[in-house]
Amino acid sequence: MAQTYIKDIAAHDGQTITIKGWLHNRRSSGKLHFLIVRDGTGQVQGVMSKAAVGDETFRKADHLGQESSIIVSGAVRADARAPGGYELDVSGFEVVSEAVDYPITPKEHGVDYLMDRRHLWIRAPRQAAILRVRHEVINAVRDFFNSRDFILADTPIFTPAACEGTTTLFPVQYFEDTTAYLTQSGQLYNEATAMALGRVYAFGPTFRAEKSKTRRHLTEFWMVEPEMAYATIDDVMDLSEQLVSSVVARVLDKRMNELKQLERDTTKLESVTTPFPRISYDEAVTRLQGAGLPFEWGGDLGGTDETVLSSQFDRPVMVHRYPAAVKAFYMKPDAERPELALGVDVLAPEGYGEIIGGGERLADLDLMLARIKAHELPPEAFEWYLDLRRFGSVPHGGFGMGIERVVSWICGLEHLREAIPFPRMLYRMYP
Repeated sequence: MAQTYIKDIAAHDGQTITIKGWLHNRRSSGKLHFLIVRDGTGQVQGVMSKAAVGDETFRKADHLGQESSIIVSGAVRADARAPGGYELDVSGFEVVSEAVDYPITPKEHGVDYLMDRRHLWIRAPRQAAILRVRHEVINAVRDFFNSRDFILADTPIFTPAACEGTTTLFPVQYFEDTTAYLTQSGQLYNEATAMALGRVYAFGPTFRAEKSKTRRHLTEFWMVEPEMAYATIDDVMDLSEQLVSSVVARVLDKRMNELKQLERDTTKLESVTTPFPRISYDEAVTRLQGAGLPFEWGGDLGGTDETVLSSQFDRPVMVHRYPAAVKAFYMKPDAERPELALGVDVLAPEGYGEIIGGGERLADLDLMLARIKAHELPPEAFEWYLDLRRFGSVPHGGFGMGIERVVSWICGLEHLREAIPFPRMLYRMYP
């Protein structure tokens, strides 16, 4: 019999179907087995009676361990009390592979224990729900840019030099006598493809060798990075808020069941509509000092600062025009106040911090040369980048949005490590 997926079970009410999956849980009561079966798309309870399947088949389910792989056939029956509204009256049952002493049981386990068994932990309903939301976020991002005629132009993982400073690079031996680095960002290459194609985006893994153990940091994460020719900082902010609001709306529309499973307060997500509040760095400083924080003008925003600022709004807030000293060398200075850079960060509410960083890029060749020298970067590694200022330079801008930070915020997670299938952190590279 053809396989039916649990997510489609409502379309088969009264029909006999076959589910191929795994035993998530089992309890027995006399001549009945209650089997919670999962198949990656959802869960359903199968009710197996000895009278219906016979002694031999009934015995196959006796003492069967959690996560044994099984094939179950039966009639779909509507039941308002059942999760998902349906149960399966089991008429056929096959054990594909028996699991013994599955290490993750319904009892409480410590985080380190679960992380060591991440390859199994992702089978848990909560973790699977998070990964389905992640999938929706990624699809929403791609659809957003594709529908606006942005061209996907992915950028190298191996790079010859830093994009945002040399202290957070992972060096890689590149054949015999060359050191390459894992990319921190595809942005510099995005600028080149934007000059060829107008509006582009890259989407892939990025790497930061930051020795940070906060709940907001991973050493390997996924980022989407759009770049636009003939764009100002205002264009960048417009695109940022449109993207974020679009992604949140998509998840609310398509993944409400998963959000309920995660016990997410969706009313807070429903507030995420455009326009987003926009405040200058100067105003941010005033707000932080007014909230009693010992923040001095000129510093970069830390995690606590971002949390305090974002708590004052019911949707993401944009902070723009930071001191140039705390921003990357490629940021364009504000014409009215050259000590400021035309950069913007988008801070998610509820203490989730920065989810987008970007701004308008520096298009002037002489000033870019001076910046590279001031940041003590090797000019020979940036000759190709400088060509973009020599041959048809235009105002342009873009940003990077971290997928895991967005997933963490939308799902209401305590730590980024649950927002990616196999997290890489300062002290974790297993499994």
